[in-house]
Amino acid sequence: MARDSQAALVALNRFGFGARGGASGDLINAASDPRGFVKAELARPNGVLLEAPGLQSTPQLGQAVFAYQDQVKQAREAAKEPAKETAKETTKAAAPAEAPADQKPGLRRNLSLSTVATEIAGQMAEAKPADTTAKPETMQSNIAAPPAAKPAPQPLNVIQKTFRAEALARLQRATLVECGFTERLVVFWSNHFCISASKGELARMWAGAFEREAIRPHVLGRFADMLKAVEQHPAMLFFLDNQQSLGPDSRAGQNRKRGLNENLAREIMELHTLGVGGGYTQEDVTSLARIITGWTFAGRQGQLGAPGSFVFNANAHQPGAQMLLGKTYQATGLAQGEAALGDIARHPSTANFVATKFVRHFVADDPPPALVEHLRDVFVKTDGDLKALATALVDSDEAWKAPLTKMRSPYDFLVASGRLLARVPEDPGGYLNNLNLLGQPLWTPAGPNGFPDTSAAWAAPEGMKLRLDIAAQMGARLGNNIDPLDLLEFAAADAASIETRKTIERAESRQQALALLLMSPEMQRR
Repeated sequence: MARDSQAALVALNRFGFGARGGASGDLINAASDPRGFVKAELARPNGVLLEAPGLQSTPQLGQAVFAYQDQVKQAREAAKEPAKETAKETTKAAAPAEAPADQKPGLRRNLSLSTVATEIAGQMAEAKPADTTAKPETMQSNIAAPPAAKPAPQPLNVIQKTFRAEALARLQRATLVECGFTERLVVFWSNHFCISASKGELARMWAGAFEREAIRPHVLGRFADMLKAVEQHPAMLFFLDNQQSLGPDSRAGQNRKRGLNENLAREIMELHTLGVGGGYTQEDVTSLARIITGWTFAGRQGQLGAPGSFVFNANAHQPGAQMLLGKTYQATGLAQGEAALGDIARHPSTANFVATKFVRHFVADDPPPALVEHLRDVFVKTDGDLKALATALVDSDEAWKAPLTKMRSPYDFLVASGRLLARVPEDPGGYLNNLNLLGQPLWTPAGPNGFPDTSAAWAAPEGMKLRLDIAAQMGARLGNNIDPLDLLEFAAADAASIETRKTIERAESRQQALALLLMSPEMQRR
């Protein structure tokens, strides 16, 4: 069978994260049967799951957060006592003997609380009050004072450790996997159903577990199952505040004089399923918000269930039947919301919205209408079978004929570079720092619509300058031991452009050549 290097480049860059360096032979393997190479991963559904030593379930992580927060609170309370005594002694010493009995040491109390705050943060040094009295020898000396020593880095807390462990597991999988098609599917769906780790400690603790538990098991399954897993996951409920949503006529709503929070209902319809213009109204959003009241997670006391686990709180659920998208859903508690999600997952607007985003991500910023229509039909006919959807994409001629013009996102770029350089990450710090620098912090989009998926978002001059800086750093660190022309053979072989090959050959050094390779269209476009 003739080898097609150009199709192999499409297989690896469009559907995966690029060729691995070393002795992987990825480009050669893909060139023999490009479509078969990509689809081979679809035959291994268990390969999508991510299990690694130390990675825990959402309830376990929730309990760890609650325990950590309790420890911080106890430490803060314990620190207040000696601080109060110090404030009292200071005030007593400074106050006249005839001071009124009801005089309050307000200023000193504020100062002591400030000291407590810095002490809890681990930043309190045994510093003496600054002596502001000018000394003659100091005034006459021209010798600069030595720079203050940098404070020792604080040990990572359990939330930071967990986030880094989850990040490392994801990065290692993306670096090691053969093609990377299923990992790219994970990235796509995780961004489609995104949460943000910046929401709070629970969100940061749960970000990786959310992807492992709600996304990965369903990447090659049914959309309706993924939708249910996502919307019932504590991370999503926390991110979009559904634990605060109370049915106005529920027992909890009446007792607390609080009502609906529509955040989750709105994003389910606008961002997760039907899409803007998908045929729903504000009344439908409110109705769905009522239907999913009571969807929450158990708190630290565990009154409703294991702390950190999904629970249905009947006392917070809005009673009665609800009308949604022209259909009445009877008052069946938890089942009412699950039935509504099932119908929304099968709505024609959902099929169109998902197909459009799918093609935009993999093929072109302006999705070819015929391919969108084809994938929409597959989605409808297979009842949202996501493996069938992915297979239909790979089998389509449009997905292979479209030029590689989409700009790699920062995550794609960094993973592709690591793969080509055969550098399996042992510490996620470098990746996480560079992702922050390039504007795509891991699991931390600015809003519920996720990170942008168009070239314009990532091809801005400032962003490209930062990529060049990172590529130059990689070149300076690794260039001495690597022949960039050999890497170009691993990455693209004879599919590499003449311009790219000549640019690398004319480089003044191996370090510069490696940086130019990493910034080439073969490495930046997919």
